[in-house]
Order: sequence, then C-alpha cells, then structure tokens
Amino acid sequence: METYSRLEQANDNAADFWLAQARVHDWQHLDRPGFTAVRCARTTTDAHRVVVTRPYGEPADLEKELAELLRTWGTTRLCLEDPYGALDLARLGCVHGLGMAVMVREPGTLSSGVGGARGAGGARATGGAEPGATPSLGGRWRYGNELTVDEACDGDLLASVERTVVEGFPVPAHQPVTRGGMLPESLLGEPGIRAWLARVEGQDAGACLTYDNGGTVGVYWVATLPAHRSRGVARALLETALAAHPDRPATLVSTLLAEPLYRKLGFVEHGVTRWWGYPAASEA
Repeated sequence: METYSRLEQANDNAADFWLAQARVHDWQHLDRPGFTAVRCARTTTDAHRVVVTRPYGEPADLEKELAELLRTWGTTRLCLEDPYGALDLARLGCVHGLGMAVMVREPGTLSSGVGGARGAGGARATGGAEPGATPSLGGRWRYGNELTVDEACDGDLLASVERTVVEGFPVPAHQPVTRGGMLPESLLGEPGIRAWLARVEGQDAGACLTYDNGGTVGVYWVATLPAHRSRGVARALLETALAAHPDRPATLVSTLLAEPLYRKLGFVEHGVTRWWGYPAASEA
C-alpha cells in the first residue's frame, strides 16, 4: 500500500475540502494526479481555487498546464496553493505573499489547555481530559464562566459561523455577508465537514471549520472577531475541534502570527506553502 508524507496528506485534505464545497455548490472541478482545481462560480467575486498536491518535476510543465486550465475556465480571480514553492506564475499576472507553514499535529489527547473545559453531561473536553473523551454531537463546551464552544448543527448556528468567519478572518469576497453565500446550510450534510462557534458571554466571538477525509482532519478559517481577540477564543476552538477527532492527525496552514498558538497545541511544520493570487492575493 502506498504511503504518503504528512505534507502530502495535508495537501490532500485541503484538496478534498474544496472538492466537498464544489459538490455542495455544484462547482466545476478537476482532480488530477498532481493538483486539484475548483471553479468557484457562485458569484463574480469568488476565486477559482487550485491546490498542488504532489511534488512536480519541471515547474515549467506544470505552469503550462495551469495556464491552459485558467484560459479554458476564463479565470478572472485565482488563489493557488503551491506547497513546493518552485512555481513562478508571475508571467500569468499572478502575485504571491509570504510563505505560510503547513503544520500537522499527531493524534492524541492534549497535554495542556484551558482548564475546566466541560461538554454536555459534564465530560471533560480538553486539558486533563479523560482518555477518549470527545464532545458529543451538538454539545456545548465551556471554558471558564464566559467562553463556550458549540458545534454548528443547524442552519442558524452555521449562519453565525459564516458571519464570524467572513468578518473575522476576514473574507472580503463575501462582504457584506449574505446568508448561505459562502456556507450554505446543505454543507452540514456533506460527510466530514463540521463547523464550530465560540461565544463570549453569549456573543458570537470566533469560528472555524474542520474536514475529516478519513485520514486526516483539516482545520480551516480559524477566525476571531476583533472585539474578542486575546481572550483565548482561537485556542478554545482548536482544542474543541481536536478533542472531537483524537484519533486523526490534524492539519492546517498557519500565518506567521498564529504559529506560536499552534505550536503550543502540538502542531509541527512540515513544509512552507506559497499562495499565488490573480489579480491579487485572494481569500476565497
């Protein structure tokens, strides 16, 4: 049986996450041996997404293939993830930002965390959790007296997750927020996708999504609204999501500012990805 590196597994999760969205939105997509492409076409502001999933030999060959795809699709906005860093898409009018770490956390319970986190029925959720304890479906996890995390299992909670991600991440392409424009309720029926909402004193404060493709769990769009930053919101979200999948490696792509938090939670860098955007870096 073929085995894959942690970086390749992280790439595959990202590709699968976008393919899941393509199924829900009915977007055109391609899943090729070395990359996955999704033609995001719900609105004129959505950017087509390409995730390079495997090492490539001659970058120019892949660049030519991608250029033809973008021409065929009539791409006017693009976000392309290159975790191997050798592509040069400047000649296509693309620009890239700083490299971002592709990080993986090995399976296992958390060794430390926000004390006293408890879910439905009083079961411990994080730091000091009993072996095998996981959040129950739709359960509420409490961190201290003010901070809670809920799994979004209905349309109203998902709409809160959507608004929080769009405003807190942020995602300019979906501003102002239109309910279901980015995260339609039908997404909850897609196997593997789960959404998480943090609240502080009952007010929406942070959110993220996770995607379990059967091998790894990817963490996406970890966002905290400006009024609630530096209050442990992102950490509570991550700890709850990780506790929900204790038997899976967890993967994510981190900005430089977020790396210290992820490292404290056990994430380790396995590569650096370069994101290319056309005509500028996109947050689709």
